[in-house]
Amino acid sequence: MAEQVKLATVQKRGQVTIPIELRRKFGIEEGGIVAFSEAEEGILISPREVLAMGALDRIGEVLKKRGITLGELIESGREVRGQIIEEEYGLSAEKER
Repeated sequence: MAEQVKLATVQKRGQVTIPIELRRKFGIEEGGIVAFSEAEEGILISPREVLAMGALDRIGEVLKKRGITLGELIESGREVRGQIIEEEYGLSAEKER
């Protein structure tokens, strides 16, 4: 099935109304953030969540190439935060019992 083209008029300040069918389909609500990026065909408008997922996918690919698991990355972050807390505030990051 061919994609149905939706048209919108560009207003005075560059504003465009995204057709309701597309807003519903992609979960774009009032106050939501969309990303604009250049594409070979023109301008691509994506919900922020799509942009974030793409970034996370790219991070995952880099970690995989380096042989690092998500668990290892999280643990490394905990260790670094603990070091910063100790250096900056003189506190132990571990809870004392």
